[in-house]
Amino acid sequence: MKRIAIFGYSVMSMAVMNRLRHDRYQLYFIGQNEQESALMSAQGYASKTIDFRNDDELKSIGIGTDIDIIFCFFPADPDNVFLTISARALAPDLTIIAVVDDPESADKLLAAGANKIIDPHEICGRKAHEMLTRADISMLLDQTVFGQHDLTIAQIEIPPGSILENQAVNSLQLNTLRNLILLGIVNKSRSDELLLATGEQSQPLLAGDVLVALGSAENIQLFKDEVEKGIN
Repeated sequence: MKRIAIFGYSVMSMAVMNRLRHDRYQLYFIGQNEQESALMSAQGYASKTIDFRNDDELKSIGIGTDIDIIFCFFPADPDNVFLTISARALAPDLTIIAVVDDPESADKLLAAGANKIIDPHEICGRKAHEMLTRADISMLLDQTVFGQHDLTIAQIEIPPGSILENQAVNSLQLNTLRNLILLGIVNKSRSDELLLATGEQSQPLLAGDVLVALGSAENIQLFKDEVEKGIN
């Protein structure tokens, strides 16, 4: 079970802790003061107050030994940069995910050792774009990232004799029939590269082709079961 430490009290840290599945992860909230820690403790989360600028205190919560992932969610970018530098020095293999308020700080966080940067402004902009251009993706994101389901990307290979053989890609209607989004196809007979599913595609599917789909874990599994049984 992965152990995750979330630094900084914010709307985003609350959302992350509420959405991560507790049977998969051990979550620890790390506050900058006792008030933050008390608020999280009252909601049932393991919480502790430390000075993140002190390496010994970072070690005391498992940085460099037990913690697998940290989220740097302090409101101030310089604090997230400092925490990233310190944590990376203590734990070279640690996964560090940091939020950025000013886009210009993104390069600093990456240089400091962050594995992933979350830009809330960019996320909101992309979601607004999807709402205007792809209603099906917007709906799915509302039900997964912004809803209650787990978001999963899966590879689904078409077995020989499947009813999907020789069907046109654009006839699958994954979004309307199975609440899935087709991201792309790997055509084994032509290449091993992923061909993005953009626009209408009329080429037939062949045994061995791999569909790359996005959706909830439950819907992905249902579709896999249908493909394996040859049921459309």
